[in-house]
Amino acid sequence: MTTPSVTATPSAPAAADGTAAALAALSNLPQDTFVARLEGIFEHSPWIAERAWSTGPFDSIDALHAAMCLVVDTADATEQLALICAHPELAGKEAEEGTLTTASTGEQRGAGLDQCSKEELERLRRLNKDYRARFGFPFVVAVKGLSRHQIMDRVEARLANDRDTEFRTCLAEIGKIARFRLDALLSPAA
Repeated sequence: MTTPSVTATPSAPAAADGTAAALAALSNLPQDTFVARLEGIFEHSPWIAERAWSTGPFDSIDALHAAMCLVVDTADATEQLALICAHPELAGKEAEEGTLTTASTGEQRGAGLDQCSKEELERLRRLNKDYRARFGFPFVVAVKGLSRHQIMDRVEARLANDRDTEFRTCLAEIGKIARFRLDALLSPAA
């Protein structure tokens, strides 16, 4: 996973001070509390925060994000696959049953996936099924800033890739999702 270049710029010195204070407090937590605080950053994968903890203290969101992404980069392929598979399908069974994490629910809602027409939902579910059949894992994309139509177009386009390219792409997208979630958690201006 290459560390995504998604960054948050505080709108004022007070926001930067708030982020610095939040990072200092986070860095001083015992490992189990640190892991619990960062529970939802990487979907159902507390092992990432658990391993990143020892590399603190973190003086910026960039440093924390880089440490967590390095854990993913150095994980074995089985762990990386489990991380990808921990992500729900877009507008899939979890969304229908209301069992998405709070973060995933907000992200999917923000992309308008909760407002798909019957035809759009059928298309997206068919694309999800085709993608999983081709690659053996769910389609993962950082949906922030994308419309449901752009998301469906991306699934369709990425179906043309080979498995290794998609594996790496999913990990990069997971890194972007993690950065958005860190910004939301730690940036007062976010």
